Amino acid sequence: MTIRVLVVDDQAIVRDGLVTVLSLVPDLEVVGEAADGAEAIAMVEGDPPDVVLMDLRMPGTDGPTATAAITATHPEVAVLVLTTYADDESIVGALRAGARGYLTKDAGRAEVTTAVRAVASGQTTFDAQVGARLVAQLGAAPVASEHPTAPAVRDRFPELTPREADVLERIAAGRTNPEIAAELFLTVPTVKSYVNQVFAKLGVRSRSEAVARVLR
Repeated sequence: MTIRVLVVDDQAIVRDGLVTVLSLVPDLEVVGEAADGAEAIAMVEGDPPDVVLMDLRMPGTDGPTATAAITATHPEVAVLVLTTYADDESIVGALRAGARGYLTKDAGRAEVTTAVRAVASGQTTFDAQVGARLVAQLGAAPVASEHPTAPAVRDRFPELTPREADVLERIAAGRTNPEIAAELFLTVPTVKSYVNQVFAKLGVRSRSEAVARVLR
């Protein structure tokens, strides 16, 4: 299956580079370029892609504003942020707006293409730098013991059971359901059930919204 991608960046040289890189990947097709958020919103309305590769800071309509507008009207479109900035405010703003992934522009071609595929399939993905900041926000390093716990998450979200807190911690660290299942010695269907319970208790609809709640 070919993944259709819209590239959004206010710098023409960056757009050209991304288009060139992505066009070399057999299962990716660049279907458009936008120089700002308003143009991106209009292009998504005209012909929704599978993934929008979105810069954050642009003149006029910025990335978070465009992301919120796109995800509100086209929730099937995955927004993957690709930006220079990796500060907490930028990450939280993007995730609250509905972005499914967050990369910095230090990412290489392989990392960008892997992330595009991941968000297109419904996963949440972060590069190593962003993932480290998310883990720091949780107040604990990622763990791989037989039954890890998430005390920082449990303290902040007392409505969650200990196992639900474990799952939320790993969602915030960018783990997929199979990865969570392997770490917690659960089946994937069981993890899916826990994920749904976490979403219901937190009043969120997606993994990115759940991560944004953790980062508040």
